[in-house]
Amino acid sequence: DGVTEVLAHHSESLQDKFVEIPCSEDYDSHKRFEGCTPRKCGRGVTDAVITREEAERIRRIAERGLSLGGSDGGASILDLHSGALSLGKHFVNLYRYFGDKIQDIFTEEDFALYRDVRQRIQQRIAQAFGISSASMYLTKPTFFSRINNTEAKTTHDEYWHPHVDKVTYGSFDYTSLLYLSDYAEDFGGGRFVFMDAGSNKTVEPRAGRVSFFTSGSENLHRVEKVHWGTRYAITISFTCNPDHGIGDPVL
Repeated sequence: DGVTEVLAHHSESLQDKFVEIPCSEDYDSHKRFEGCTPRKCGRGVTDAVITREEAERIRRIAERGLSLGGSDGGASILDLHSGALSLGKHFVNLYRYFGDKIQDIFTEEDFALYRDVRQRIQQRIAQAFGISSASMYLTKPTFFSRINNTEAKTTHDEYWHPHVDKVTYGSFDYTSLLYLSDYAEDFGGGRFVFMDAGSNKTVEPRAGRVSFFTSGSENLHRVEKVHWGTRYAITISFTCNPDHGIGDPVL
């Protein structure tokens, strides 16, 4: 693992922490969008955008949705936009599978909160990187994750491998994670790790904490295995390419 430096401790409340790093060449192999495609790259952490109380409300949305399914392995996914839900070793479309019963699980208020949180995170990212939030588009996949220490059953359960979002998803230019539970209190392990030459930089999850970064190889990262408890988070990602944009989830 080499040297590990903690970028954000779970016990501290951070207004804004931002570290600029040189951009990789990943963006050169995609169409550039002036005023949005990263020219300034880096990573930030803030506890000042989403309150802990809002994070609890969002976690309850995740818990209700994931209670309908769940992976046999340790990592379960719920995507409110596409409807993808882990079920055993597979995925189902929540909206088709449960039909009108969905109205009993989620409310319009849930989706309004989701939209509001997404907009605030988008504005914070735009501000940090000096771009216009209007030039950014929500992109897929955008999903809740619930991770525990159950042994992986399929490759989808193996969340801990190092990866680059731009390489994995193509459309991603800016990635954000909103944590919905607390490291060392709700779960052990499960820290987010930026893998840099010379040393790793870790972010310890805290409910309401937003971690965001440019999606290229400058931010190679992984998540540590969860040893105990349950870790909830939501990944919300943005593209500069309007062709890859999606709308907010609707009930």
